[in-house]
Parts: sequence; structure tokens; C-alpha cells
Amino acid sequence: MKRRAGARLWLSAGWLAVLVLAALLAPWITPKDPLAQDLFLGRLPPFWETGAEPGYYLGTDSLGRDVLSRILYGARLALIVALVAGSITCLLGAGLGLLAGFLRGWVDVLISRFIDIWMAFPPVLFSILLIAVIGPGLGSIILAIVIIDWTRFARVVRAEAMAQGAMDYVASARVAGRGRLGIMLREILPNVLPTIVVLLTLEMGIAVIVEAILSFVNLSISTDDPTWGGMIAEGRAAVYQAWWVLVFPLITLFLTVLSFSQLGEGLKDRFDPVLR
Repeated sequence: MKRRAGARLWLSAGWLAVLVLAALLAPWITPKDPLAQDLFLGRLPPFWETGAEPGYYLGTDSLGRDVLSRILYGARLALIVALVAGSITCLLGAGLGLLAGFLRGWVDVLISRFIDIWMAFPPVLFSILLIAVIGPGLGSIILAIVIIDWTRFARVVRAEAMAQGAMDYVASARVAGRGRLGIMLREILPNVLPTIVVLLTLEMGIAVIVEAILSFVNLSISTDDPTWGGMIAEGRAAVYQAWWVLVFPLITLFLTVLSFSQLGEGLKDRFDPVLR
């Protein structure tokens, strides 16, 4: 079991590390300009198929743009959204959940009722409506993800904080004269942190999916900029003529989301004090 958890952790971390390096080094390692169009080179197959052209390793789309280069540049946007949106969502939701679960009383009632009201809105429709109102763009995507998903952190962390607050070590800390803030930060938070880490990695994967969905429906950044969702939308329309335009960004998206999920589970198995 430990060997399997370790392999899961290192495989997922390895894929994400490669993806981060590829995104950072994209201006230097991409074989072609991701925005360059050449209709004479439209729908070239990958390098192993008949009719491929040198330098276009994963083929081209209908406008002659290099698929590999566009995937690498699309990774930059996906990772920025995952990191920024995931971190802000985590800080906001986990902070409110920790306060509600530990302080109880009117603080818990107020935050819990606000969470219930917020979750009554359909998340996907709410995000589309929000971006339609404030306009597409990177900041709009991040804001939409934060507004939609903070409740997930708040509810789970609240439940964990309530469970930890009933433990004997918290009662011992109170008897020892430690203040409420000290107990929350030094006793409760370290034991809730593994759950927060798992939620954070899951949220990063969800953020990548949300960005891809919004790109798919042309509500992300400019349609000229390479995004995985935009590539998937284009590839779907020409899947029988150029399957590679759909398949390669779809595989990249799947592996990235799966890696974020498995990374969180692997980190929890390794560092959770209860499991250890």
C-alpha cells in the first residue's frame, strides 16, 4: 500500500513538474510560433504518419498552427489559473471554515447560513453569467472560480475543525491557559492542514477544468491565444479529418487534472499525522 501511494505521488508530481517546466520554457522550446498560420500546412498529421512535415511533431490544426506549440503555451494559462485561483479559494474558504468550526456560536451560524445561500446558485450558470457581465479575461476566470468554489473549502474545513475541537488535546490546551487564537492556529490548523492540502490540489484540477470549459465556449481569453479548451472545441469540429487536434490537448488536460487529484491524495497519505 505504501509503495503504491509513493508511486502515485511521484508519478503525479513528475507530470506536473514536467508541465511547469514546459510552460516556463515555452518561448525557448516550442518548435513553432503558436499563433503563426499557414493554410498550406493545414491539418498536417503527427510525425509518425504519412504526410507529416519536419518540425510539426504533433501535427497542425485547420489554420496550419502547430499543435505541440499551442499545447505548451496553453499550459501556461492553465497553470496560472490553477495556482492563483486555487490559492485564493483555499485561503478564503479554509479561513472561514476554520473560524466557523472552532469558534462555533453566532460565527458558525452566520457563516453556515451564508454558505447555504451561496450554494443555492447553480455554479456553472453563475460563472458564465458572471463572465458575460464583467467580460472575458484571465482575471474574470480567476474571480469566477473563487466566487463559485470557496464554499467547498469552507464546508469541509468547518467539519474537520469541529471534529478536532472535540479532541482531548484541545481540552488540554484550554486547561493549560492557551488562548483561542493560539489553539486554533497551533493545535487545530496543523491537524486540518492535510485535508486542506488535498482540497487545494483538487481545486487546482477543478480550476483547470473550469478554464477549459470556458475556453470551449469562447468565454475565456482571446480566441487567438492558445488554450486547451479552445483547441478541444476546434478539434471536435474536425475530429474525422484531423483527430490529433482534439486528442492531444484532451490527453494533456486529463493527465493534468488526474495528477492534481493524485498528488493531493499522495501528500495526505505521506504527511497526515493520523495516518502515520
